[in-house]
Amino acid sequence: MIKILANDGIHPDGRLLLEEANYIVTDEKIPQEELASRINEFDVLIVRSATKVTKAIIDAGKNLKIIARGGVGLDNIDVEYAQSKGIEVYNTPQASSRAVAELAFGHMIALSRLLHRSNREMAGGDFKKLKKQYEAGVQMRGKVLGILGFGRIGQEVAKIGVGMGMEIRAHDPFVQEAVLSMQFHNYSDLKICLTIHTESLERVIRESDYITLHLPGGSEAVIGAAEVAKMKDGVYLINTARGGVIDEQVLLDGLESGKIAGAGLDVFANEPNPREALLNHPNVSCTPHIGAATLEAQSYIGMELADKIIGFFGDDK
Repeated sequence: MIKILANDGIHPDGRLLLEEANYIVTDEKIPQEELASRINEFDVLIVRSATKVTKAIIDAGKNLKIIARGGVGLDNIDVEYAQSKGIEVYNTPQASSRAVAELAFGHMIALSRLLHRSNREMAGGDFKKLKKQYEAGVQMRGKVLGILGFGRIGQEVAKIGVGMGMEIRAHDPFVQEAVLSMQFHNYSDLKICLTIHTESLERVIRESDYITLHLPGGSEAVIGAAEVAKMKDGVYLINTARGGVIDEQVLLDGLESGKIAGAGLDVFANEPNPREALLNHPNVSCTPHIGAATLEAQSYIGMELADKIIGFFGDDK
């Protein structure tokens, strides 16, 4: 009997699929420091971002066939080491793309119309004064949207941007072009296909009014002082990707100087303790790393994980 540990939980829809396949699913949270001593009980380990799958845990998991991450990033899993041990490593790149894209646009709209600030100040504030203070918003139609990272999420962002009437610029060293296929809900006979050719990083950051990042983190920031210096004055930066892809001190300096008009941040370099200067800055719209945290996305993630696990084992139960 195949035993699965969903150490960071799994949506009931995904759990149901696994249990219908006669797998045993345990969602008991085993603390990080105890996981190596317990992991040998299981054939599959499912995690999100809380659990770190280290070499020690992989070595202890003598029965492990699959390590699965409910989400896109795999930075909390030693992927190469797991694969060297013959363990399959899965993630769910398709399930949460739209959710993250919509959140990125939520931040763009909030910053454009100063929603994040007016919402804080309306309760108990002077209505007439606030009306005057927040009547200087900007419209997004006709603006240039720069997308850094043009995989599934970046392409979903582009689709929304097209619908908003924005001009799309995209950069991705691994994608030369992408065909955006847009099917409109409840209008099955209406479909639009649009080809987007990617461009150099320098051109995208130089020409964009809004820049949103959808790429994996690395040892160095993608956006530092040199990149910000090339941007338009009054640019908006959005990060729903990984903390650290934007140098946070450079970001604060740009916000203070006015070079950066606003920043929408769902991720931070020092989670779960973000810099208070960012959280409290009037030109920053913040969310607590909830890019994939919609009811729909969580269901899709659970079902995508279940499909991959069932597909791997087949009838071998």
